[in-house]
Amino acid sequence: MAEAHQAVGFRPPLTSDGAEVELSAPVLQEIYLSGLRSWKRHLSRFWNDFLTGVFPASPLSWLFLFSAIQLAWFLQLDPSLGLMEKIKELLPDWGGQHHRLRGILAAALFASCLWGALIFTLHVALRLLLSYHGWLLEPHGAMSSPTKTWLVSDWWEEFVYLRSRNSLMVNSNYYMMDFLYVTPTPVQAARAGNAVHALLLYRHRLDRQEILPTLLMGMRPLCSAQYEKIFNTTRIPGVQKDYIRHLGDSRHVAVFHRGRFFRVGTHSQSGLLPPRALEQQFQRILDDPSPACPHEEHLAALTAAPRDLWAQVRRSLKTQAEDALEAVEGAAFFVSLDSEPQGLTREDPAASLDAYAHALLAGRGHDRWFDKSFTLIVFSNGKLGLSVEHSWADCPISGHMWEFTLATECFQLGYSADGHCKGHPDPSLPRPQRLHWDLPDKVHLSISLALRGAKTLSGDIDCHVFPFSHFGKSFIKRCRLSSDSFIQMALQLAHFRDRGQFCLTYESTMTRLFLEGRTETVRSCTKEACSFVKAMEDKGRTDPQCLALLRLAVDKHQALLKAAMSGQGVDRHLFALYIVSQFLHLQSPFLDQVHSEQWQLATSQIPVQQIHLFDVHNYPDYVSSGGGFGPVDDHGYGVSYIFMGDDTITFHISSKKSSTKTDSHRLGQHIEDALLDMASLFQEGKRLKRGCRGLGEDSGYRCGSPPCHSRGSKTPTTTTNF
Repeated sequence: MAEAHQAVGFRPPLTSDGAEVELSAPVLQEIYLSGLRSWKRHLSRFWNDFLTGVFPASPLSWLFLFSAIQLAWFLQLDPSLGLMEKIKELLPDWGGQHHRLRGILAAALFASCLWGALIFTLHVALRLLLSYHGWLLEPHGAMSSPTKTWLVSDWWEEFVYLRSRNSLMVNSNYYMMDFLYVTPTPVQAARAGNAVHALLLYRHRLDRQEILPTLLMGMRPLCSAQYEKIFNTTRIPGVQKDYIRHLGDSRHVAVFHRGRFFRVGTHSQSGLLPPRALEQQFQRILDDPSPACPHEEHLAALTAAPRDLWAQVRRSLKTQAEDALEAVEGAAFFVSLDSEPQGLTREDPAASLDAYAHALLAGRGHDRWFDKSFTLIVFSNGKLGLSVEHSWADCPISGHMWEFTLATECFQLGYSADGHCKGHPDPSLPRPQRLHWDLPDKVHLSISLALRGAKTLSGDIDCHVFPFSHFGKSFIKRCRLSSDSFIQMALQLAHFRDRGQFCLTYESTMTRLFLEGRTETVRSCTKEACSFVKAMEDKGRTDPQCLALLRLAVDKHQALLKAAMSGQGVDRHLFALYIVSQFLHLQSPFLDQVHSEQWQLATSQIPVQQIHLFDVHNYPDYVSSGGGFGPVDDHGYGVSYIFMGDDTITFHISSKKSSTKTDSHRLGQHIEDALLDMASLFQEGKRLKRGCRGLGEDSGYRCGSPPCHSRGSKTPTTTTNF
């Protein structure tokens, strides 16, 4: 831990005879304040643990129960049926004058026992209630009697993630974008200051257990275990497998800029640094003219190398540059201050969005510390983004944090008229600490090899992002179809037109209805989906016939989705059986075949979880644009999508340029055509398709996509429009 190194490094000054010199007042004050902060944190956690333990009851319910027992006793009623008298007999006899006190203590003890028994009963009842998932599988409008009455993680983490020896870049990490059409400020340091402050506010709420659990359909809480490792977490490389290192706390962030590494403290004696002070620290880094040391500039490429290579090199770094390595791995998270601008531009919207996605997913191969739980990327024009390591949690967890961050830094913290963080600089703050790496000669060759491999992998990725705004979730709902299932069928149709065949399709869904649940697979390429696609390609089929097949395909997809969420999927069970067969050295041709199947189409929806944080009616441009991931197969696609408000769907597509079978832009055009063709099966959709086709090539960037300007929305802060 970085804090442990600092503690060991503290030595009180000694006189020549070994006696300690009197500690100065500032040092004593700092010791006192640090102890006070520690006790406050422990007391806060103890209180939160207590409240969690007695949930759904509360201390107030104990007081109510105790008062009711006292009232009954006053009315000469005995709700304990004689138990309180027996408790009084067991209490010490303090004399006649304390007889009333013994009665109060007996009532308090009886109330506490009764309260504890009621809580235990409630816990058992809740466990039974929450283990029922039958309501998920019921069709809309129908409800069974049980529902009316109601009104495998470790192996997955180890074998899918930690035992993988491939590069984390592209293969494991994913990215998340900023607002699509606006940037609250063009000042890079200011955006970094507000974003880092907002992220640490989120961590503070997590530590105090103030983040409310996500509710499925507004009533069923999902497991929140994955939130624990958002911050202070690093994936440490090992020779055979990695391991996740999570610290209880960290009071600094690691920053990368122009090949140099810095340690920036995030707290002062009075607590978390305000945004303006953080902006000041980041601006000091941006203004620092010192060059990077030899090989330091490309050092982070090692985190993009195959894990065995990085594990071997890290041993040398641990010996030669322990303090610098600890400052990075022990940071709350990693911050990269990029020297180039990114984001949607008016001049070339299509190419600029693709470049933005590529910069977030891969960067230049040496400007992200891919081992960290996430890297906050701040571009020179103030645009933001995240690069997230996948092993510690799934996308909805980091997405929840990212929604809070964007809403807080823009709507609550805000910026002054000149684009800086609100408040005043603090000239007394010590400058950011430059990290120095004593790199042995044998590491230099490894850095060069890692950089070459990272650049090759980065150059092979074809990213394409496009917002489709001819219709969105509201139109699909008016058609009385599931929005996710509608998109999945559109992807099946688009992929068939792209490749001329069907393929094994992966759609991830969460299993957080269960303790420490991660994901399960929905196999979207069903017989019903294939029948629908074939009908759409058959000119002899009428629209009503295609629509009927679409509804059947959507119903089948919904059934598979609900089954997967409630533990009735097949892929994680097959995965566990495969692992057991390997442990027992049993040959299973069936499991071997299943395990070797290639997912040529990997898909995922990025959920919007905190709609209340964004006012999409008054500020329609201030919505998250989602994120994406790399292709799972060398000849396949990775497709993610997000419903932005009610009328826009943004797609993120990736593939490999080295494949002669895939083209991200080509698939994007097929997705757009498929959506419009499916919409035309409905009367309202026919008008949408005619309107889109009428725009032709004059529509600029993709049919139905919004232009790159503010679209007349109100702005809550200083806004730079592209």
